[in-house]
This record gives sequence, C-alpha cells and structure tokens, in this order.
Amino acid sequence: MSVSGLEKLDVWCKARDFAVRVNKEVLPLLPSEEKWALNQQLRRSSQSIPANIAEGHGRFYFQDNVRFCYIARGSLEETLSHIVYAQRVGYISDMLYKSFVLDGENLNRLINGYIGFLKKSKQGANEPGANYSVREDPSDYIIENNSLPSSESNIE
Repeated sequence: MSVSGLEKLDVWCKARDFAVRVNKEVLPLLPSEEKWALNQQLRRSSQSIPANIAEGHGRFYFQDNVRFCYIARGSLEETLSHIVYAQRVGYISDMLYKSFVLDGENLNRLINGYIGFLKKSKQGANEPGANYSVREDPSDYIIENNSLPSSESNIE
C-alpha cells in the first residue's frame, strides 16, 4: 500500500487535515507551561487519528481495519476532549472551539460510515488465514493464591 492509495480514502484525508489543523491552529496558542502536557497530548492524539486509519487500511482484512478505525475514533474523542479543556481554560477562542467541534463531528460521521462500509463489504474475508483464530486454554496457566495462609493454600 502506498500514500497514493491513502490519498483516495476520504476519511484518511479528512483525518490528516484535522491533525494538521490542530498542529497549526491550536498548539501555537497554548502557553509555554503546557509544552510537555496538553501540547504533547493534543499532538499525539490528533496524529493518531489518521495513523490508525492508515494502519487499518494496510491490514487488508476488514476486522483488523475496523479495529483500527475504532482506535482512530477514540483518538478523535480524546483530541476533542483536550480541545474542550483548552477552550474552558481560555487557551483558545469560542469560535475556534466551535469550528473544531463541527469538524470533529463530521470526521466522526466519516469514520462511522467507513466502519459501516468495511463491515458490509467484508474486504479480505477470503484472504489466506482470515478464518483462523487464536484461542488460549486457561488450564495451561497455573494460578496461585498467595493471599491464603500456607495451611489453606494446599487445597486440591
């Protein structure tokens, strides 16, 4: 998969543009004491949105792709939460806040629509190994209860 493939994916393009906007329009407004706190959280959560969409897109199997879209959606909500905080403490204007909320709602709809498309199309369902699953047998693990006195731990 290449960047040109991602460029054709509208949800990824919108997520990328949203992250760029956060970096260009919000981060410069934060005070210097937020450099290692809110600034880094906003930078990472906003960049995580297109990154997870891209990672899912590269998996070829719809269930993996859907899982990464869920993570992207969570990162979007985290970013919006940080933007709410930034507005409430006066770091960004009400107008900028409302603009990001509107863009965030639109991006959320796009991500949800993409998830719906992936679930319906089931892309990659016939790929080799797609029907395999990993299951663990809990009897393979030894469970010790260290909270009981030594005379009570010898229960068979």
